[in-house]
Amino acid sequence: MESVKQQIEALRSQLNRHNYNYYLLSQPTISDFEFDRLMRQLMDLEAAHPEYHDPNSPSVRVGSDINNNFTQVAHQFPMLSLQNTYSEGEVADFYNRVQRSLHETFDIVCELKFDGTSISLVYEDGRLARAVTRGDGKKGDDVTANVRTIRNIPLVLKGDGIPSYLEVRGEILMPWSSFDALNIERAEQEEPLFANPRNAASGTLKMQDSRVVASRRLESYIYSMLGDSLPSRSHFENMLLAREWGLNVSDSMKKCSTLEEVFAFLKEWDVARKNLPVITDGVVLKVDSLAQQRNLGATSKFPRWSIAYKFNAEQAITRLESVSYQVGRTGAVTPVANLDPVLLSGTTVKRASLYNEDAILALDLHIGDMVYVEKGGEIIPKITAVDKEARFLLGDKVTFTRKCPDCGTPLVRNEDEAIHYCPNNDRCPTQIKGRIEHFVTRKAMDITIGPETINLLYGKELIRDAADLYLLRFDDFAGLERWGETSANNLLESIEKSKSVPYERVLFALGIRFVGETVAQKLAQAFPDIDQLTQATVEQLITVDEIGERIARSVTAYFANPLYSGFVQRLRQQGLQFALSEEALASKTDKLEGLTIVISGTFALHSRDEYKAMILQNGGKNSGSVSKNTDYILAGENMGPAKLEKAGKLGVKIIDEQTFLEMLQ
Repeated sequence: MESVKQQIEALRSQLNRHNYNYYLLSQPTISDFEFDRLMRQLMDLEAAHPEYHDPNSPSVRVGSDINNNFTQVAHQFPMLSLQNTYSEGEVADFYNRVQRSLHETFDIVCELKFDGTSISLVYEDGRLARAVTRGDGKKGDDVTANVRTIRNIPLVLKGDGIPSYLEVRGEILMPWSSFDALNIERAEQEEPLFANPRNAASGTLKMQDSRVVASRRLESYIYSMLGDSLPSRSHFENMLLAREWGLNVSDSMKKCSTLEEVFAFLKEWDVARKNLPVITDGVVLKVDSLAQQRNLGATSKFPRWSIAYKFNAEQAITRLESVSYQVGRTGAVTPVANLDPVLLSGTTVKRASLYNEDAILALDLHIGDMVYVEKGGEIIPKITAVDKEARFLLGDKVTFTRKCPDCGTPLVRNEDEAIHYCPNNDRCPTQIKGRIEHFVTRKAMDITIGPETINLLYGKELIRDAADLYLLRFDDFAGLERWGETSANNLLESIEKSKSVPYERVLFALGIRFVGETVAQKLAQAFPDIDQLTQATVEQLITVDEIGERIARSVTAYFANPLYSGFVQRLRQQGLQFALSEEALASKTDKLEGLTIVISGTFALHSRDEYKAMILQNGGKNSGSVSKNTDYILAGENMGPAKLEKAGKLGVKIIDEQTFLEMLQ
């Protein structure tokens, strides 16, 4: 057994080294395929020999589906905020204040201010022991399991002179590439989009499923070191050591001896930040000497030895080359501007959203126009204006297409909508494959099949809609390129497992227009089986909370269409869940009937999604904003200050989670 242990330890050491080469040095020495092969070998050995379990094994990078509610942990050192400045004059004021207070020479360390979510990492004897969010500055959430999936955070530090207890602080960020991909996926699923990478990173870090956290490719940047026995009295020197130990410290950090050097750094990075793969919104200035930091001290909110200088919003100008059109699973046709490549927010932008025909007309777009593009945390870049003075040899005026870009069917537009649709729902290939892609997503049927496989199976005429997935057999995969026995069995097992997905998620998976995840839950509660829902009238549907006439007409039209009613019938024959479970029916009450509840903050006993489900299950209504119609705010830690202020003005009662749970007893 000793040889197995040695093999496991050797694989861990090897994978840790490759992670360091790839994520810290950006110099991989093996292929992704070879890395995955080594990881699978390690995971198989660990599964067969649980006695050698190690929470800091590189295998934890893939995450786990164990649902752990976060516990609150007190910070040994408070996590203070920084005072923001917006001009060189304010930077000079800060510099002069420090000079007057110290009466001696000092250096300022300039660091990029990465726009993410703050994290505290504790290493004990060089091994990651704990990861805690900022929280209220005094205590935060223990998110260690999720942080272990972030590949450029070392699980074990390397090198000499590492203190036995070490706390480092930094930012967890979502790179622009991951953010764009995530929001494209959410848009396709008709889920709420993240406003910017910071919100996306924060939301991801608080997820209960660490497998999902791992899939979103978060990154970290370390900017501070704390402890009773730090190796140097210089913040700058400590950061250089942190980098040697394997922590990701930005290469942009610079120590400045004069105010002029500080200004030069600000000017340089106001331009150079556009090359970065992550969002940065400013520069942090810190007095380098730890002794001088202690002498300067802090107010109740901010340290006196540090400030943040904020950049202005980013914008770029480039040429409009052409306009193309995309069709989605619901038939909605969206125009896309194709641009001369331009660098913006760390990525090369080649395309921008034009939304609809009205937006095109408002801009008065012509091919060849010089256009202003912004991406200030937006989902995808957008054109905000046209430089009409730069026009010469004016190209054709942009006019909205009148035919589907995929099947050529004439488009239609409802009087009350700005969007054009392709009405050829049952024969337009892009719509059909889009509906299948929606059907299999994690929040719907959770079938492990990607767009490439769907396209392959559709092209081979093995599937024509999502119901055909349940007719697939092992022999269907024989002869398909890159499909072996294991891959085929895994997919078939995933399809079979999806038959136990609950009713409300099956409703969401159907892809009814305007029926997102929350609406599907409300419909399932109001109409506990599919027969009741298919027979419901528009008048009956609009009596359900938050179901307006537009959604009601879409639902009735869906079930009145023979194409979709036949699709549902075929799914029923395959054994999918089209009724609420007995457990769900038994726990359904009217204890919150007529009450509107806003959820704010983070919780210890249940997740936000679980509380939303409880509110619906007991007849209440969820709302995202406080208004005169709000009855209660269910408040956890770090409740939003805007909600708190508005609740005070409107006299809305604030309850904690214990009080809320007592209301349901």
